[in-house]
Amino acid sequence: MITSWHERTSSEVAQQIGVEPLSGLRDTDVAERLSKYGFNELIDRGGKSAARVLWEQLTSTMIIILLAAAGISFFLRDYKDAIAILSIIVLNTLLGFSQEYRAERAMAALKKLAIPFVKVRRNGRVFEISSRDIIPGDVVFLEAGNLVPADGRLIETVNLRTQESSLTGESEPIDKDAHSVSAPDSPLGDRRNMVFRGTLVASGRGQFIVTETGMATQLGHIAGMMQKASQDLTPLQKRLDKLAKQLAVIALMIVGVVFLLGLLRGEDLKNMFLIAVSMAVAAVPEGLPAVVTISLALGAQRMLKRHALIRKLPAVETLGSVTVICSDKTGTLTQNQMTVTVLDVAGHSLELQQSDHRSLLEEKAAGKKHSFSLLLAGAALCNDAVLNEESGVKKIVGDPTEGALLVMADRWGLSIEAIGKKFPRVNELAFDSNRKRMTTIHTLPEGDLEITAGLSNKPFVAFSKGALDGLLELSSSVWLDGAIQSMNGDWRERINAANRKLTEKGMRVLGVAFRPLDFKEGKAEILEKDLTFVGLIGMVDPPRPEAKEAVEKCRLAGIRPVMITGDHPLTAHSIASHLGITTTSQVLTGQELNHMTVEELMKKVDEVSVYARVSPEHKLKIIEALQKRGHNVAMTGDGVNDAPALKKADIGVAMGITGTDVTKEAADMVLLDDNFATIVSAIEEGRVIYDNIRKFIKYLLTTNSAEILVMLLAPFLGMPLPLLPLQILWINLVTDGPTALALGVEPAEQNVMGRSPIHASENILGQGMGWHVMWVGLLMTFLSLVGGYFLWAQGQQEWQTMVFTSLTFCQMAHVLAIRSELSSLFKMGIFSNPWLAGAVFLTVGLQILLVYTPVFQEIFHTVPLDARQIGLCALSASGVFLAVEVEKGLKRRSVK
Repeated sequence: MITSWHERTSSEVAQQIGVEPLSGLRDTDVAERLSKYGFNELIDRGGKSAARVLWEQLTSTMIIILLAAAGISFFLRDYKDAIAILSIIVLNTLLGFSQEYRAERAMAALKKLAIPFVKVRRNGRVFEISSRDIIPGDVVFLEAGNLVPADGRLIETVNLRTQESSLTGESEPIDKDAHSVSAPDSPLGDRRNMVFRGTLVASGRGQFIVTETGMATQLGHIAGMMQKASQDLTPLQKRLDKLAKQLAVIALMIVGVVFLLGLLRGEDLKNMFLIAVSMAVAAVPEGLPAVVTISLALGAQRMLKRHALIRKLPAVETLGSVTVICSDKTGTLTQNQMTVTVLDVAGHSLELQQSDHRSLLEEKAAGKKHSFSLLLAGAALCNDAVLNEESGVKKIVGDPTEGALLVMADRWGLSIEAIGKKFPRVNELAFDSNRKRMTTIHTLPEGDLEITAGLSNKPFVAFSKGALDGLLELSSSVWLDGAIQSMNGDWRERINAANRKLTEKGMRVLGVAFRPLDFKEGKAEILEKDLTFVGLIGMVDPPRPEAKEAVEKCRLAGIRPVMITGDHPLTAHSIASHLGITTTSQVLTGQELNHMTVEELMKKVDEVSVYARVSPEHKLKIIEALQKRGHNVAMTGDGVNDAPALKKADIGVAMGITGTDVTKEAADMVLLDDNFATIVSAIEEGRVIYDNIRKFIKYLLTTNSAEILVMLLAPFLGMPLPLLPLQILWINLVTDGPTALALGVEPAEQNVMGRSPIHASENILGQGMGWHVMWVGLLMTFLSLVGGYFLWAQGQQEWQTMVFTSLTFCQMAHVLAIRSELSSLFKMGIFSNPWLAGAVFLTVGLQILLVYTPVFQEIFHTVPLDARQIGLCALSASGVFLAVEVEKGLKRRSVK
């Protein structure tokens, strides 16, 4: 296939690539081309291969230390110890490899889901499909805010401009023209008839034929030359890494003391070296960052099941700290299924029900049918949505508000296909946030149709649709019973009063006006003046049933929901009051925000929960004011102009259904169902993940400190070293591992959404964890040594096995007790986390095997314990369990 598409006309390109632009590809073409070209995706060479994951496991600090110990054992001909150490290395490496490789694959699967949808024409109809499924020859529609999904030759442009800085470095948007033909050697920036993957549609609309997809695109060529940058550690991982290094310094000092004491006592040098190596492994929690990453990835997968796609892993941990959720109204707090409920023309208002059939609508219209027909025809023609019928069900493709107008017009008997043929569109002024309206120019049909009766004898008509305030200023006349009448103060007051009445009911109101024309081209200043106002259309986007409950859940969790919308203040306040977002009449508008500095706004942000008629700049100001007040802010957005606000917020949340591609790229999280309740669910999941990370940090630090203290304190009691190198490695690698990972899937605590958010700067050892690590570590040390001490004093050989077993049992009791910060295990039930219950039973079973099975007795130097001795081990564990349960009981009393 040729690549010099810019040198050819659009018709030549269509012929060369084999597609009819008005009908698009056929199903047979699609299957054949998909097989030939593959999916439209860039090959991600940044993920870790299986070999790299394995190599990183084998070159970790802990494994290198163990390999050195195994090598020394071989050198000293202590083959049993060497083989045992190598077995533990293999077991640990396989476990770590399995976990990280699964996490890599899980994240790759999540990335594939973050794929935008595009509108294409196939088989003569318009469909929404994943951009991954488009192929060369597809006819794709572009609108302002879209990211171009592939390279292609334009066949239609209406005021189309694209931002191509990602490819050309040119900061200014480029005007596009489907009719132009570029020189053969023209650079990308001068190819005005082409669009390129990854560039942004800044304004206007258009259609293009896909010429290249995937790695064959210009962006694909760049991707092929680039190497993906290494991913930074999350803030939590950095804190943990710092903590691990601090602990390592302290612990290694203790290891040095133990090593020197052993030598002074006359212990064997080789044995002391192996003990020092084993204690070093126990002291440094090397696995913590990997475990955290795995937990975050698994949490992201759980969030996906709740319709929240996490694009950036740090967002998972940040979610637990959110104090304010700034949410758009439409589609997030409401159903985004606009329904026309009121038609208002001069002198008459018509209230509608979804159940009204056509004859009833005509009966309600009475003698005003002509005016209502013109109102709905204008709204349907000045419209970019599409109404498809599939299996008898009409489906909206496009903006929900515009779709509601098409649905109402269709119910009225004005099929958009029929009136679109009678009034072909010849030009348009696209909607923008400054004008707050759009205008389309149509050819007027010959003949006196019911809709056009008395309209004009001119060849063209412009229909304008948009916000009333701007539209009414441009109107010099009003449509009254089939005739044009001059606009006066009384009419303006009557129209404004009707608008206020509708907006007070929480409706979205659009005005429709027209202007007969002798010409079809011109700027907005020329086309949008001296309009004839036809009427108002009131629509309701009902609140989502679950939104009210989600708002209440936020308040109980110490999170304040804030509504930020471009809608009318009365509409915004009505919905916010219904949902419980606000209980006051306070609403700040964009006009008021224009005259406020961030410092002035800071004085009000804690009181105001509703912002209306805001622009993207206002959103940035609101977020900055909240952040300066110490809030951790989550911000939702769907438009391309929301991207700066999403980046500035602590958590940027994009809409997965209505959101533009660039918004999704800027966001940390994408709501696949555009639902406010999903944000709350994600915050809940974020809190659970953070809680669980703290739990296994608490577990690992407590058990590690107990292991070190046992080795340190025993010589001061006159005892030999109580644990052998392999026994220390067993506790640290086998006993700790499965239980710590099982804590990562601990269910949510009962009060997880009934407490204040976690402050983003909170120390990982805060909320009493540091104190817990110290006193429980000392308790485990004492209970593990006391039984062994008396057996040693009596000269019984079981003393060392008893210390080993007591310490293992105490760790299992501890992990069961810390499953919740407050709730008792007796209330929770041991099997409420079956993974942890299984890990505990497995560990206890393996410990029993080490004590009573001859082959393991020989490897780990254990001896059988009698019933009394094993009972004392269990009693020691019970002491740890009961002590932690008492601690939780005291916490519950203080909370009450």
